[in-house]
Amino acid sequence: MLDPQLLRNKIDSVAVALSKRNMTLAINEIQKLEKKRKAIQVETEELQSLRNAHSKEIGLLKSKGADATPIMEKVAAIKMQLDKSATRLTAMQEKLNEILAAIPNIPHDSVPSGKTADDNETVRIWGEPKQFDFMASDHVDLGESLGLIDFETAAKISSSRFVVMRGGIAHLHRALIQFMLDTHIQEHGYLEINVPYLVNADSCFGTGQLPKFAEDLFHVQAQGLYLIPTAEVPVTNMVRDVILNDNELPKKYVCHSPCFRSEAGAYGKDTRGMIRQHQFEKVEMVQLVKPETSYTVLEALTRHAENILQKLKLPYRVVNLCGGDLGFSAAKTYDIEVWLPGQNKYREISSCSNFEAFQARRMKARWRNPATNKPELLHTLNGSGLAVGRTLIAVMENYQDENGNIIVPEVLRPYMNNQRFISRQ
Repeated sequence: MLDPQLLRNKIDSVAVALSKRNMTLAINEIQKLEKKRKAIQVETEELQSLRNAHSKEIGLLKSKGADATPIMEKVAAIKMQLDKSATRLTAMQEKLNEILAAIPNIPHDSVPSGKTADDNETVRIWGEPKQFDFMASDHVDLGESLGLIDFETAAKISSSRFVVMRGGIAHLHRALIQFMLDTHIQEHGYLEINVPYLVNADSCFGTGQLPKFAEDLFHVQAQGLYLIPTAEVPVTNMVRDVILNDNELPKKYVCHSPCFRSEAGAYGKDTRGMIRQHQFEKVEMVQLVKPETSYTVLEALTRHAENILQKLKLPYRVVNLCGGDLGFSAAKTYDIEVWLPGQNKYREISSCSNFEAFQARRMKARWRNPATNKPELLHTLNGSGLAVGRTLIAVMENYQDENGNIIVPEVLRPYMNNQRFISRQ
């Protein structure tokens, strides 16, 4: 959430900044509501002051043994007016808060202008796409020909956009998770954490999924809980309503979890295979840091995700998302896109974002600055390290041979009993 003071005092500057997202801020509507709110607040404060003055007068009259009834009647009438005014003020503030909650984060100055993913800025490219001397298959054909990926059975027991994995592919999927966790813990200094997969509405609001993206969530209405769309939600919300000490920062967490998304806004998109599913798994990195360090941390966190792909020897590129492609809560995002031979294109496998104080303000997540001894908002960051299913796809397609087998990447073999190939069982 943006600082409300920005909308009160610098709304024109906010509008200019948000135009990079191709968003037009409703300046007139917000200013009219703010003007009404301010007038009601002044009225409320004046009534409170008048009530307090009369209350003191009642005390003086009673101390002298005088009749305070007329003044008490005035106070009662003022209280009725005050209650009405306070109710109007609360309603007006709630209306402004609803508008504020729907306004996305202000893009960082280094975010390029643009409307779609085609306008994203390539930052760097690592590795060369492999040239096969046979027609490369996609992961669907590879997995089904091996008898180890089954979409038909998944649809029977659930619905479309689910998958059943068997044998070597299921093992490879599990190996990737363990490899990612070990790398982030042992080499990058993250603390492994395990969290609930069902969270409350306050948690979804804190990281920006609610209210704007309610249709993308799976809602368990009877309990008032939501299946997590990413481990970012429960992990980041651990510091909701918390004030951390200076020596507790930075917090670096890594978490493996399933993720659940309705894909309501992606109807008809990526319907083939495992690219876009209702249930998938990720290894998520979350960092909670002091504001002055957050952009240095963003670069480091992105490199941590890249390190996984480099160890797997998978070609990829890093792109700086343009304003029109930037997520709701992010001030800046790097997408890492891995090369998929079966599609002959780069596809997103990780998003690494700095949210600055946007999420922290919604969560009231703070740290105590020793220079002032006052609480200040944290900066929050996260990134996929990596999306497991998409990494599995990338390994299958980049490590296929002419016989339709999958060569197990060398770095994963210790996690697979030194198995070298995945073939039809």
